[in-house]
Amino acid sequence: MSSTDCLSIKVNERDNVAIVVNSGGLPTGSRLADGTELLGPVPQGHKVALVDIARDQPVVRYGEVIGCALEDIARGSWINEDMLLMPEPPELDALPLATRPAPDREPLEGYTFEGFRNADGSVGTRNILGISTSVQCVTGVTEHVVQRIRQELLPRYPNVDDVVALTHSYGCGVAISAPAAFVPIRTLQNIARNPNFGGEVMVIGLGCEKLRPERLVPPPAPSEQPGETIDAAPILSLQDQEIAGFGAMVDGIMAMAEERLDKLNRRRREPCPASDLVVGMQCGGSDAFSGLTANPAVGFAADLIVRAGGSVMFSEVTEVRDAIHLLTPRAIDEETGRALLREMAWYDNYLRGGEADRSANTTPGNKKGGLANIVEKSMGSVAKSGTSPIVDVIGPGERIRRKGLTFAATPASDFICGTLQVAAGMNLHIFTTGRGTPYGLSMVPVIKVASNTRLSRHWFDLIDLDAGRIATGEASISDVGWELFNLILDVASGRTQVAAERLGLCNDLVLFNPAPVT
Repeated sequence: MSSTDCLSIKVNERDNVAIVVNSGGLPTGSRLADGTELLGPVPQGHKVALVDIARDQPVVRYGEVIGCALEDIARGSWINEDMLLMPEPPELDALPLATRPAPDREPLEGYTFEGFRNADGSVGTRNILGISTSVQCVTGVTEHVVQRIRQELLPRYPNVDDVVALTHSYGCGVAISAPAAFVPIRTLQNIARNPNFGGEVMVIGLGCEKLRPERLVPPPAPSEQPGETIDAAPILSLQDQEIAGFGAMVDGIMAMAEERLDKLNRRRREPCPASDLVVGMQCGGSDAFSGLTANPAVGFAADLIVRAGGSVMFSEVTEVRDAIHLLTPRAIDEETGRALLREMAWYDNYLRGGEADRSANTTPGNKKGGLANIVEKSMGSVAKSGTSPIVDVIGPGERIRRKGLTFAATPASDFICGTLQVAAGMNLHIFTTGRGTPYGLSMVPVIKVASNTRLSRHWFDLIDLDAGRIATGEASISDVGWELFNLILDVASGRTQVAAERLGLCNDLVLFNPAPVT
């Protein structure tokens, strides 16, 4: 095969490896553009040594050391995870804080979407009735009633997009007063405040649980009008003595739901500036192309949202930890930089307490897709953050506080990260993948971006945007970034349904609970 047919990508001039682009990989004897001849077959997305690398010498990708050679590696060799010793993570005590000036960019003006404006100033991209639960015991009843509401009530309220059950496995059998219990509790409290629910979430409780349902709804606002009746808290407990039997439980929940559907049905989409976007960025089922195509394109779109005055979150502590030295200089001030370090240190201790470390993150699929270890994965993962200054850091379950780019500290688990970003207040979700996943959320639209064209074509009805065109030279990072930005506006406006919405695919909410279970 001629060098013009052998496609590979070297990211940084300091790199001593390149990534094979060709679908199906390259056979023995293939010659890369720099003259490197492959000594054996190399799968798509995997690394080729561009020079002879002696034992104990660094292997460099993205201009960063991703490991040291465990043996001599000849030029043209396929480098896989078994050939590398993973380096130690960056020390947290001596990293530069807030040393990189913010990029000088013109504000992005005039971009809008059609959203649902809420009384608290937030904006929803969907109009959804959320039914939360205070304990897992009531999940069966809640899901039964949600199906009844969809079939019997929702057709009468055409301006309401859906009704969803916010079920979880928390609420009882837990150390409810343990110091770390605040994480799952505030997560549930803030999920109820997500802008796509319009302030009308109701709660189904049992009655004997440790997590009292009253903690999951804000107290009713005091009336400003003399004699005006204040609505009772939207809670129904199944053990209430006035509720006799399953039929009465269902009737009570249906009646409460109908009151809220009536209010939600009065909402209408209205033009909103792009500054009202709150977009969560996440990756799952990553491969070696994720950091070359999908994540950089998402990062470009993130910069556009920030320029438009909007809010963007990136997360996944274990997929940031090895790249933290690239992020602390971007903190807007030293206080924000120190907050980044605190979240890294907290998670280091959390993993240590479980007798694990960040290396437990990388999956068999990641490795099959060409990612040797968590260091290489992290370098590609942080590309989702773009280049904007980091204006804030929030802990797991906290609500976003500032416009601009925020680091929302979460585990890297797709389901837990998504749950925590819902709690943080995102109204739209971007999810990049190289291996593929049918991941979706019922309460927030999820735009799925494929890192390679093979996946996009194979999962033609599950992927919303193909970023693999960047690797083959058919499109630039900015081309796909602008395409994604415009798709975000269309999806936020309800003009475009993402694949997961059309197919009705969604994952369960999964709470992060670092506290003991009793």
